[in-house]
Amino acid sequence: MLIGLTGGIGSGKSLAASLFRDLGARVIDADILCRELVLPNRPAWKEIVEKFGSDILQDDERLDRKKISSLIFSDPAKKLTLESILHPKVFEEERRRYQRVLEGDPDAVVIVDAAMLIESGNHKNMDKVIVVRSRMEDQVERVVKRNGWSREQVIERLNSQMSVEEKLLHVDFIIENDGDLANLRDNVSKVFKDLTGKAKA
Repeated sequence: MLIGLTGGIGSGKSLAASLFRDLGARVIDADILCRELVLPNRPAWKEIVEKFGSDILQDDERLDRKKISSLIFSDPAKKLTLESILHPKVFEEERRRYQRVLEGDPDAVVIVDAAMLIESGNHKNMDKVIVVRSRMEDQVERVVKRNGWSREQVIERLNSQMSVEEKLLHVDFIIENDGDLANLRDNVSKVFKDLTGKAKA
C-alpha cells in the first residue's frame, strides 16, 4: 500500500513520518529525493540550469536553494517551470522505490512524505492520503524556532500554501497535532493500525 503524507509548514508532518517509521512503515522522503535529483550534472540539474541560468549555482555547482526559493516565491511562472521539471522525476523515483520495497515485502505500508503532495497532483497516485493538521499559532511558533524566520515571514509562507481546508477535500485520514508528542504518537498509531489492516486485507 502506497500512502501519501502531507501537511503545511510547521504542521509536524516530518515528525509524524518518523513516528510511522518507528511503527514499521517504510518512508520515502520526497524532499530528500528532490535534493538527490538536482545534484550537479543529474538530468534535473541540467534542465534547471538551462531554464534558469548559471546564476542559480553556488561555487561548487550545486543549486543555491535560497536563491531559487526566492525566485519562485515571487514569480508563479518560474515556480511552474521548476515544478514541471522536478515533479515527474520525483514521482518516477518514488514509484521505483515503492516497487523495490514490495519485491521484498508485499504487505509493506510505504509512506511518501511530501509537502506538495496534493498541489502536485501526486495524491492521485496514492492508495490513501493522510494530512497532518495543527493550529496555525503552533505552526508559526515551530517554524520561527526551527528556521529563525520572523513571524511575518512564516505567516506569509503559510498564506501562500494550499489551505488545510482545501487539502481535506483529498484526504482519507486526518492526524491532529494539537497536543504533546505522546498525543501525536497515539494519533499516528491509530492510523497505522488501520492502514496495516487494509494492507493485509
